[in-house]
Amino acid sequence: MDTLPIFLDIRGKRVLVVGQGIAAARRAETLAKAGANVTALSREPERAETFAGAALCIVATGDAEADARVHALAKAAGVLTNVAARPELCDFHLPSIVDRDPVVIAISTGGASPILGRRLRAKLETEIPSGYGRLAEFVRAHRRAVAARLTDDRARRRFWESVFDGPVAELAMAGDAAGAEAAFSGELERFASESEVAPMGEVYLVGAGPGDPDLLTFRALRLMQQADVVLYDRLVAPKILDLVRREAERVYVGKRPKDHTAPQDEISQMLVKFAREGKRVLRLKGGDPFIFGRGGEEIETLADQGVPFQVCPGITAAIGCAAYSGIPLTHRDHAQACVFVTGHGRDGPIARDWGALVRPGQTVAIYMGLGHIEEIMRDIVAAGVDPNTPAAVVDNGARPNQRVVVADVETLARAAREAALRGPTIIIVGSVVTLRDRLNWNRGREG
Repeated sequence: MDTLPIFLDIRGKRVLVVGQGIAAARRAETLAKAGANVTALSREPERAETFAGAALCIVATGDAEADARVHALAKAAGVLTNVAARPELCDFHLPSIVDRDPVVIAISTGGASPILGRRLRAKLETEIPSGYGRLAEFVRAHRRAVAARLTDDRARRRFWESVFDGPVAELAMAGDAAGAEAAFSGELERFASESEVAPMGEVYLVGAGPGDPDLLTFRALRLMQQADVVLYDRLVAPKILDLVRREAERVYVGKRPKDHTAPQDEISQMLVKFAREGKRVLRLKGGDPFIFGRGGEEIETLADQGVPFQVCPGITAAIGCAAYSGIPLTHRDHAQACVFVTGHGRDGPIARDWGALVRPGQTVAIYMGLGHIEEIMRDIVAAGVDPNTPAAVVDNGARPNQRVVVADVETLARAAREAALRGPTIIIVGSVVTLRDRLNWNRGREG
């Protein structure tokens, strides 16, 4: 984020607009609509004193040299300035606006492309009904009454979420004031009576997918926005964590080989503790929580302790990494079965019947195998598997820094070490790897 989006109260404040023509007129109109005391100057001012007492200055003369001179004068007077079509001379940018007063949505491209901003605005204009303005006015009129009845912050927030998700919002947006009032009063009474009893919270076990935020489910996003506290792993990409409700408390409980920030039992007990405090707890895991994510262990504890929970699956790492690498895990001509295995247990590499797993017509996806890739590949060859069997390591799959190393089971370990892969990784073994050259749609995005 290169600029800080803010909404500025300029009611009654002096704002200068310098310039003639449509660009200057439109900006003056927008400022006046926001309540500013607009002074329009058709001619270029010559002294910095002209800007004294101004909160903002908009420059749109249409002449590059004049724009620069006015900008210098405004800066000398210490006034924040915007110069039309000159982002390098702007202290702030004027966004495209979707106005559902008092709801205002601003779209900025940081001066990179005002036309793109207008196109995004046009899309939002069709998506957001005018009734949202009526809903916001309804809420504003009732905020104090709710604050008086519900003194607990979490109870208040849950009440308002109930309002926005239920019939109150629908009635208010439709203009049925009487119906909205009746539904609102009933809902407030219900929450007020329930708040007298210490509430039990809930745990959301959510799969964050392999790394690309676009792969999150709608349900995952909704639960992420409801959380009071989030416990997250190291495999959760920063851009995904940014989508969690901003006010939520964040607790890092990530694990690396031989470096566990919090033991598993402690994590499970933290979930119980937070839920018993009445909080909605988001347990956010990379990939899918039920595929080598220890999600089953955590909700076993919750079930034993009587803590409510729900599970939201995610795209597991093997599926996401394979798809973003152009390697289909199954293919009619190559593999009619796929097996997910882990290459690492509590005490190191796990002994496997690799001869039964790595065979024609079957793909093997190996989780957590990079740290023991030499032993795993050696054991596969020792089990009688053809050393020329295609294999690949996908490093940071479905992320901007994704890298893929392709070799065969005999040489894959050496190739991975030479590439200095850091993980997280998925190892894929099977003839489907040979399809990557033709099917890698993501080639231009790999790091």
